Amino acid sequence: MINANKTMSLAIMSGKGGVGKTNLSLNLSYALNTGGNSLLLMDCDLGLANLDVLLGISPESNMQDLLISGARPSDIVIPIEKGRRFDILPAASGVPELVEMDEDMQEMLFSKITDLVGSYQFLVLDLGAGINGTVLSFAAMVHSRIVVITPEPTSLTDSYALIKVLNSQHGVSDFHIVVNQASSAKEANETFNRLNMACEKFLNIQLKNMGFVRYDPNVTEAVRRQIPFIKFAPKSDASRDILNIAVKIQKIRMDNMAKLAEQPIIKKFPILAD
Repeated sequence: MINANKTMSLAIMSGKGGVGKTNLSLNLSYALNTGGNSLLLMDCDLGLANLDVLLGISPESNMQDLLISGARPSDIVIPIEKGRRFDILPAASGVPELVEMDEDMQEMLFSKITDLVGSYQFLVLDLGAGINGTVLSFAAMVHSRIVVITPEPTSLTDSYALIKVLNSQHGVSDFHIVVNQASSAKEANETFNRLNMACEKFLNIQLKNMGFVRYDPNVTEAVRRQIPFIKFAPKSDASRDILNIAVKIQKIRMDNMAKLAEQPIIKKFPILAD
């Protein structure tokens, strides 16, 4: 059995920066962990890491030490919720050689953390924005992908480009969409439909609507205080929305337990049920 713990790997990405992707990755991970799932969140924005900033922590070691200094994964992982097994693997910031990782470095990274990630129920990768080679490779290796968009036209354009390149270069056609910073459910659905129509027409890809997170002033305040908004304001609109998305992701894992058990946690061409 390849994946004894039935770990589901999930990449969260965006076509452009500034859409709240990292904040969503952190809070979605908290929501999944609150639901009883052990989880490892990897900061894979290898050039501009900032998960540690959102949490107000200063890691003594990071992924650069794992790849270059020979550190062990257990030396780097930071427990966030010790009693519930929610850990973070921090990345380095401002290290250009990590932004464009070649295949050998990617293989070395995942070979070093294979045993570690297999002890969790979820592996969440917070990828960098855009379409550089490392982002594309990581996105193609996981079981499932979430593309974070906002109602802004530039977000839709760049997200379409990300989906197009992943489809043409890596054969990926399975994408879940989360609309962030939406003013209402109506705006979120209209935003999703615009992107979905373009992907259906020009790429023959049908996107999956994972849900939305409403604009919420509590999110901004939580970032200032370096506290995840789901902890800062658990009954806020944004927190309720993120919990709804977490429930859907848990269902995907449960519906695909048999497939997950037969597949490696990190693989080239993921195929999961709707």
